[in-house]
Amino acid sequence: MIAKLLSSVTIGLDAKAVEIEVDASHGFPCFNIVGLGDKAVEESKERVRSAIHNSGFKFPSQKRLVINLAPADIKKEGTIYDLPIALGILMASGQIDEKLLPKNSIFLGELALSGDLRHTRSVLPIILFAKQRKIKNVFLPEANLNEARLVEGLNVYPLESLNHLLGHISKSRLIEVIESKGAEISPRTDFEFDFAFIKGQEHVKRAMEIAAAGGHNILMTGAPGSGKTLLARAIPSILPLLTKEEILEITKIYSISGLLSDDQPLILERPFRAPHHTISDVAMVGGGTSPRPGEVSLAHRGVLFLDEFPEFSRATLESLRQPLEDGIISVSRIKFNINYPARFILVAAQNPCPCGYFGDKKKNCICSPAQIMRYRQKISGPLLDRIDLHVEVPRLEYKEIAQEAATEGSVSVRERAQKARDLQQNRFDKLNILTNAEIKAAQIEKFCSLSAEAREILKRAVESYGLSGRAIHRLMKVGRTIADLAQSEEILPQHLAEAIQYRAKTEENNL
Repeated sequence: MIAKLLSSVTIGLDAKAVEIEVDASHGFPCFNIVGLGDKAVEESKERVRSAIHNSGFKFPSQKRLVINLAPADIKKEGTIYDLPIALGILMASGQIDEKLLPKNSIFLGELALSGDLRHTRSVLPIILFAKQRKIKNVFLPEANLNEARLVEGLNVYPLESLNHLLGHISKSRLIEVIESKGAEISPRTDFEFDFAFIKGQEHVKRAMEIAAAGGHNILMTGAPGSGKTLLARAIPSILPLLTKEEILEITKIYSISGLLSDDQPLILERPFRAPHHTISDVAMVGGGTSPRPGEVSLAHRGVLFLDEFPEFSRATLESLRQPLEDGIISVSRIKFNINYPARFILVAAQNPCPCGYFGDKKKNCICSPAQIMRYRQKISGPLLDRIDLHVEVPRLEYKEIAQEAATEGSVSVRERAQKARDLQQNRFDKLNILTNAEIKAAQIEKFCSLSAEAREILKRAVESYGLSGRAIHRLMKVGRTIADLAQSEEILPQHLAEAIQYRAKTEENNL
């Protein structure tokens, strides 16, 4: 007898259907799984055997069992097929009537030896696939329930164990069907790192507000102890709230990576990733033998913070060029090509020289000019060209640190950034663009048009600093964001002038 069940496989961030075919026939006793499964799929034989036995059913050890995962030319990975394989064996061996199963259903979940179901990764892409294919019923581990609730319009059956499912089929223990209704988003008002706790550095806070409002990249340069790391860690507190579409995007990435848990089934806040400078280029951008998203994708729609920027390897830094320009990472293999989204705000911090005190008013720099030059050349010109805002972070005097006057908190800054983002969403409606930083070159004139006076200011800046075409476009996009923060429909000369000041110092150093 052959039993058939539907499950799924994930390729990159997308899911495809997998049909689980189980044949239990007479012949030499064996238990084989075919269909290009990895080691985890192969080991499911022992998990399924024990789970069936410990659930009070009989494993057909005297039968010739063949499980086919179709289509057979797509590699299957992970433990997600345990549940449908076990159910298929019970159906093929005549212990369960196939007619009792709800039609139009998909099954997924990892089994423990006791028959309990464990949290399984890659559930969200499969749930989205089920909705797209108009599959109405989803059977999955109870630990993945909140993840499944994010997608509306499905009947979700949360399972504690294999016995729980079998009880539902036999009507001895019915499962409470959960109709998914989507996630509720509530803004957070308390932060570990808040702008209210940061004294001084008002010009840096202003640059970060612009970066948060328009999705722009920012580079901070300053001596050790000037507050670069604290400022970077405070930037998530001023980022606008995630939209439902962004929540789906980010949670899907974390689901594929296996980074969701019972405590955090959904990603409701913008990610903040801070990899160490010893990270490899593959870990940064993603890939590997079995490709997984890297740090740039885990920071999608959030912040990628690179402290000690020049200490990262040259290969790692240069690998950032594509995602900074296109917002995606392409991982190519012989048999397939995978694209991971990587639209993030790069926040980088560096010292001005190896010792860190070049230009400091209190401490003398001990580096030679050659050492300073070599240190700065670790960051290539094309990479610097992709960073919109360059700010210096000076060390504060004691009186600035000890001041008791209240400083503006993150909540009010976030409100301004949110209003600017709302303008952008209305402006880019139906264009698949969320922020000014994503404006394409062909759209610059339409969305970032300048007055005659502003064009004259831009012309003088280009002549003074020798700006590249990319730098010119990035200046105009930053000017657009500054205008949005001022709730201005037109980019005025003062908006463009402010944008230029965030590049002027760096461009002077490069001349």
